Amino acid sequence: MRVLSGIQPTGRPHWGNYFGAIKQYIDLQSEDQAFYFIANLHALTTVRDGDTLRQFSLDAAMDLLALGLDPNQASLFIQSDVPEISELNWLLLAGTPMGLLERCVSYKDKIAKGFPVVSGLFAYPVLQAADILAYDSDVVPVGEDQKQHIEVCRDIAKAFNHQYGEVFVIPKAKTLDASAKVPGTDGDKMSKSYGNFIEIFEPVKSMKKKVMRISTDSREMHESKAPETDHLFQLFSLFGSKEEIDSMADLYRAGGFGYGDIKKKIAEAAADYFEPARERRLELEAKPEQLKEILGDGAAQARKKASEVLMRAQKACGLK
Repeated sequence: MRVLSGIQPTGRPHWGNYFGAIKQYIDLQSEDQAFYFIANLHALTTVRDGDTLRQFSLDAAMDLLALGLDPNQASLFIQSDVPEISELNWLLLAGTPMGLLERCVSYKDKIAKGFPVVSGLFAYPVLQAADILAYDSDVVPVGEDQKQHIEVCRDIAKAFNHQYGEVFVIPKAKTLDASAKVPGTDGDKMSKSYGNFIEIFEPVKSMKKKVMRISTDSREMHESKAPETDHLFQLFSLFGSKEEIDSMADLYRAGGFGYGDIKKKIAEAAADYFEPARERRLELEAKPEQLKEILGDGAAQARKKASEVLMRAQKACGLK
């Protein structure tokens, strides 16, 4: 089974990014073959400064490696280092109906949120289809909000195959665990858009201050509290062991504690949980040549496969 996943380099990852997606992506790297890429071509629709995009791309690669992606198990590369993707994108774009793209809710949602109305944003699903189809991907792990793009990819691939023969593997979506949604500092879903996030690699002192400012309800200390509906308990559950989580749940039901105590436990548990990743991140920053080698090897592996698929498509279209 071949797995593919891409990460947009639009800033540093937070707890929600990790537990909601990145951790689950990395857990799939032990499959037969896995490709992970930094989607800098996609990021051009929102990041319009060259130096910023370059640094964001390198940061995203180091973040993934620090968080557990193993280049000996999976290919990690920068999207633009595989030019076959852009060529394949045009072959797909040439035959994609406008109506199919007009029905994509993500485009409408982003426009409603004030994103610039650019053609790259409108045609985003076609480039995403090229990313997926270029590697004969069997499985694409996505969140619930991205499932439509996989369906669009399947529609594009099926239409191409119907026109030209069996060129593309038809991929399937693997929906990420919805229970991994992470509450932010205001209790809503953690998101950069809401400004309620805590970054994975920010200084521990800064992280602890954010945790201590997490909003809570006004119940008295002596009152019993339901752990299942409390966002502080949900945050602690991300980091604690099963025994620690069970003990915390008993404490909630018994009452007699202050939310400040829970916040301190969350901050301590989070600091311990991400400490190995922070150490690996510092090591990678000190070895830029090693990062360059990893990304170069990953791009070579990706290009080898993508060139095979592109050649199949070009021959089918009559371009070769």
